[in-house]
Amino acid sequence: MIARVLTTGLVAGLVAGLAIAALQHFTTTPLILAAEFYETAQHAHDGAEAGAALSGLSRTAATSVATIAVSIGYALILLAAMLFSGDAIAPRRAALWGACAFAATGLATSLGLAPQLPGMAETDLAARQIWWLATAVSTGAGLFALLRLDSTAAKIVGVALIVAPQFFAPQPAAPESTAPAELAARFAASSLAIQAISWALAGALAGLVWRLLSREQGAS
Repeated sequence: MIARVLTTGLVAGLVAGLAIAALQHFTTTPLILAAEFYETAQHAHDGAEAGAALSGLSRTAATSVATIAVSIGYALILLAAMLFSGDAIAPRRAALWGACAFAATGLATSLGLAPQLPGMAETDLAARQIWWLATAVSTGAGLFALLRLDSTAAKIVGVALIVAPQFFAPQPAAPESTAPAELAARFAASSLAIQAISWALAGALAGLVWRLLSREQGAS
């Protein structure tokens, strides 16, 4: 079982990660580079240079490796959650689990902390991390209560768990931002869309690979 989970997560995550990395190269990466240009121009007196950051093939390779690692993590998390809950692992079911995972870790958290470009105003890092983690866990638990439990009281608690974290979202520490508003809006939308695709694709591929491995073991 452990070997099958690891194999499924690695294969599904690798394929999903490569696809998402290619998508990022043409969507969010150009926006990040543009934001870095504005940030460098704003702080030119500090000696910042555009060439200080990774660029070209090295930057693409580093981003791709990170994206693949994240996609493998997504696939393993979804497999573990489905096994723990006793749900059947199939492409469609796993993709739905991926959609719920995105709702908890991407959609709900973005209401308080939108994806940010370089040079954008930020809150304290520790406060952001604590709120993001608490919101993701609370929203995930709330969705589980709404979708998997039949008790009316459980569903009420689920709604409360989803809504409550939004009242404590941290606010930006400063209003200034070197990134233009239009660029920031495009980046936030693109980032959320890619994260949604990443979760759903990792789930669907995990379900597909799991089914294929199960058939092979059944045939042998």
